[in-house]
Amino acid sequence: MRAHLSNAIYGVLDYVAQPAAMLLAAPILVHRLGVASYGVWLIAGAAVSAGSLVASGFGDAVIQRVATLRAAGDAGGIRRAVANLLSINLTLSAALAVLLWVAVPFVAGRVTHFDPSLRASCVWSLRIAALAMMLKSVESVFICAQRAFERYGPAVRIATAMRLLATLAAVALALLGGGVPALMLATAALTAAGAAAQAAALRPQLGGDAGLQLFRPALDRATLTELGSLGGFTWLQAVSGVLFSQADRLVLGISLGAASVSYYGVCVQMAQPIHGLTAAALHFLFPHLAVRFASGKMAALRRPVYKAMAVNAALAAGLTVGMMLLGPPLLGRWMGASFAAHADGLPILLAAGFGLLALNVAGHFAMLALGQARLVTAWSVAGGVAMLAAMAAWVPGHGVAGAAWARLCYGPITCLIYWPLLRRLRGAAAEAAPACLRSAAQEGA
Repeated sequence: MRAHLSNAIYGVLDYVAQPAAMLLAAPILVHRLGVASYGVWLIAGAAVSAGSLVASGFGDAVIQRVATLRAAGDAGGIRRAVANLLSINLTLSAALAVLLWVAVPFVAGRVTHFDPSLRASCVWSLRIAALAMMLKSVESVFICAQRAFERYGPAVRIATAMRLLATLAAVALALLGGGVPALMLATAALTAAGAAAQAAALRPQLGGDAGLQLFRPALDRATLTELGSLGGFTWLQAVSGVLFSQADRLVLGISLGAASVSYYGVCVQMAQPIHGLTAAALHFLFPHLAVRFASGKMAALRRPVYKAMAVNAALAAGLTVGMMLLGPPLLGRWMGASFAAHADGLPILLAAGFGLLALNVAGHFAMLALGQARLVTAWSVAGGVAMLAAMAAWVPGHGVAGAAWARLCYGPITCLIYWPLLRRLRGAAAEAAPACLRSAAQEGA
């Protein structure tokens, strides 16, 4: 129990650190860079996050696979799985980096068409973002592997330190007169340092010197087949997650310009922790339930899953109500009355959207642990498509508020994952009951 609580706390810290630092830094960065340049920085950051999430989409598959191999005591299989993930992430991130590099002139032209003086800064910021994307996808390999061992502490401490340093570096460079490209260079450098530190932290879990093989990418057909059976769906799920969490800012930047992204992006930073904190607190369920399921204890999953669902609902409701009540006044005091006037109504709408999404967390992790990535992906993609369709319809007529309304479409659809999960748990209970009755009868005889 203590280990689970520790992992939950570290999961929350992992999520809270960067948004909190960015919220604290936002007034300084907006003042020093200007609203439009701050929007360019948010767009470049969104490109890094979106690209690295897509490139790291096989990570959940490796967590599930490594948890299964742990239950079987197969250390060699674990090393092969992680080394193959490194190859997959490098291949995907390199392809995405090339695509972003090619698309940079078009994206920069659309984002800065309201202020052409920002074009050069936007171009170089996005090109640096392409490099940072690759580095972040490498870092995620070692983070996923540590989580599969249910060791959240070392990975979170390293990641938190690097993220805080990146934010501090951005503030320092902005105060010294640096532009957005300088801020992005600092982010890329610290991401590389973080990847190296995460690799060093993972090494002891893989048997000392034997773990050195991990840092060489590998392509093993059997391992790739095993990862692909689940990883293809987790990758699609990651893509749909990016559509929800990052693409809205890119769409707004192209449609309405960089300044609109600043107003919207700050409100998203305030509301996003509703889902992020809930997911971070309950992420330890994924490897824990996967190990139990691999050990053939399906019936034993019912109690922890039901407890997780109750905690999930309480966290989502409490965080949503708190943000709805405190968000609007905090935004005015934090960013100023003029900024808050441009973002009027956004904190409440975005809190509702992220609150609905947060309700699916326990079911999401439980179904991934059961190897049901296909169903998780299906509902995630359906929610992402619904959100983007609503955004395309509402942003032209309603502006930034249209994007906030569109977010309300995603959460309820993803919550449909509970239907097949509860059916499986009830089925396990029905199978366990006759077995208990037979055992009691035999003892009575």
